[in-house]
Amino acid sequence: QVQLVESGGGSVQAGGSLRLSCSASGYTSRYYCMAWFRQAPGKEREGVAGLNSDGGVTIADSVKGRFTISQDNANKTLYLQMTRLTPEDTAMYYCAARVYMCIPQYRIVARTFDYWGQGTQVTVSS
Repeated sequence: QVQLVESGGGSVQAGGSLRLSCSASGYTSRYYCMAWFRQAPGKEREGVAGLNSDGGVTIADSVKGRFTISQDNANKTLYLQMTRLTPEDTAMYYCAARVYMCIPQYRIVARTFDYWGQGTQVTVSS
């Protein structure tokens, strides 16, 4: 059973930065796709950034140029580096995974993914 545990959320002022981490366990496949999603109160879940085991990356237009997704294969950890944060980035951030690779346009589509973490809250104040 794949398990995902997010960490690194918190409160920050506008213009600040945070780095989220997602620690994955329970799978041995070399091929996988992982992503970050976020959901603000009263809004639909939004794909932020996705990454394949071969290094292919998809970034949502809303965060392009500010957020970076990366991975540490050895430690099975996914990261989301967030910079120049704005209050509109306030949301619960979730890590998601599937044990197959994703084609680019599906890397930030929620129904692509089979496994989800519990989320970590990010709050940006103005």
